[in-house]
Amino acid sequence: MDLPADFTLTDLDSRSKAELQQFLQQEEDKAKLRTVVHVLTERCFKKCITSKINSSVLDKSEETCLQSCVERFIDTQHVILGHLGKGGR
Repeated sequence: MDLPADFTLTDLDSRSKAELQQFLQQEEDKAKLRTVVHVLTERCFKKCITSKINSSVLDKSEETCLQSCVERFIDTQHVILGHLGKGGR
């Protein structure tokens, strides 16, 4: 779809603006999720993978550590979100 060179967002009708706003919010949410996954992966990997990686299988202690790390991270996020949902009280 080609738009005129002088086209601005103010030229959109209200439905199109709402759709654009929803799309942008979804993209922002995806970016936030990717950041959380990246931080979680890096943090838990540094904490739990202590041996040299020489196979495609984790040893039992690394697997247990990773599972606990992820669970703690998720629990912490739930507590934080619950606290923020209550107005930070």
